[in-house]
Amino acid sequence: MILAVDVGNSNTTVGLFDAAGRLSFLSALETDKDKTKDRCAIDLLGVFGLYGAEIGSVDGAILSSVVPSLTATMTAAVGRLIGCSPMVVGPGIKTGLNIKAEIHNQLGSDIVASSVAAIHKYPSPSVVIDMGTATSMSLLKGSVYEGCILMPGLRLALEALSERAAALPPISMETAAPVPLLGRTTEDAMRSGVLYGHASMVDGMIGRMEEVAGQPVTVVATGGNAAKVLKYCTHNIIYDANLVMDGLYLLYQKNAEKHRRA
Repeated sequence: MILAVDVGNSNTTVGLFDAAGRLSFLSALETDKDKTKDRCAIDLLGVFGLYGAEIGSVDGAILSSVVPSLTATMTAAVGRLIGCSPMVVGPGIKTGLNIKAEIHNQLGSDIVASSVAAIHKYPSPSVVIDMGTATSMSLLKGSVYEGCILMPGLRLALEALSERAAALPPISMETAAPVPLLGRTTEDAMRSGVLYGHASMVDGMIGRMEEVAGQPVTVVATGGNAAKVLKYCTHNIIYDANLVMDGLYLLYQKNAEKHRRA
């Protein structure tokens, strides 16, 4: 069994893969930058207990983190629980990617993982969209990572709108009813602007990235906000909720021998 942990700015995703590479469970925890090693370990144990899994069945682990203050903490917590240090996505691991970047270690480990999974699962060229705290859009041609675009994420944009405009209230994006394009209340107008605006931004960027690629692209999206936005996009976009987790599993397999527990 392989444990995969993805520490994001808003959420930490925990997944356990069985011997056949299937997810046994997938859990999301709130990211708290002030957590101690023991608190992280207790949270992980709680997830295993919740899903009836045995921490002793874990043969190895892989960690992706875009929160530097938590990387060492979570690494120590996982190592304490499973008896060996997890693989940490970063310099020194084999990815199979030819990354066109001036400084390779500036590419987020979650983007690396999702790119590895997209190359394995979808036709090339492809655009990989990750809608989390930030929205990233990456262009892949074969195994070549051509570059990416980084934009404020859905909730970040909404929070900034509420905080910086005195007359606009904090609102929730959660609503059962379809969001009309033209809002007739302040709340509906804000939801429309953020959702349709984000979708239009994504659609527009896809068109520009296809121009750079010189041909149509496969578009795949993941991340906590993707499901909310994709219904308002005009492009055909594949939603893959487990893209980062699948990429972490593939990265582990590429680098497995020195990270397996004896």
